[in-house]
Amino acid sequence: MNLQAVGFDESSIQEFLICWSAGEREKQLRLLSQKREGLLAQVHREEKQIHCLDYLVYRLEKDKS
Repeated sequence: MNLQAVGFDESSIQEFLICWSAGEREKQLRLLSQKREGLLAQVHREEKQIHCLDYLVYRLEKDKS
């Protein structure tokens, strides 16, 4: 359930569970790390978009006055 909450698709969940059953903890950690890196990259992209929007709002408000 936690894996779905962080955005793992069904095949990634199955891969993680297979690793769990096989005792492949390093591979599990690698899968979690890869997902974390992807989520962090997404956050950074969206943060950049927010900064761009904030700048546009700033410029519009500045031009209005």
